[in-house]
Amino acid sequence: MISRVWHGWTTQANADPYESLLKSEILEGIQRRQIAGYRGIHLLRRNLGDEVEFITIMWFDSVEAIRTFAGEDYELAVVPPKARALLSRFDARSQHYEVKVETKA
Repeated sequence: MISRVWHGWTTQANADPYESLLKSEILEGIQRRQIAGYRGIHLLRRNLGDEVEFITIMWFDSVEAIRTFAGEDYELAVVPPKARALLSRFDARSQHYEVKVETKA
């Protein structure tokens, strides 16, 4: 399994609208694509004072599944225009990690 990690930051004022956009449109849109090998996503949020950091961790079976999601240059961030409008800054490229251990409680 491979995890795809990405960071984005918003102002305090844009944090709730951005989270709402992610939940109501972007994440549901990813689900609707029914990408073979896509296993889900975690959305993390952290208040940093003047800004709010968001981290997404997506789970895929293979690099090929990630390419289906992101395109041939699979490290390139996938950030729709509506999301870009709410973000102050974001990672231009996602990081990918091979999952070596997975435990369940």
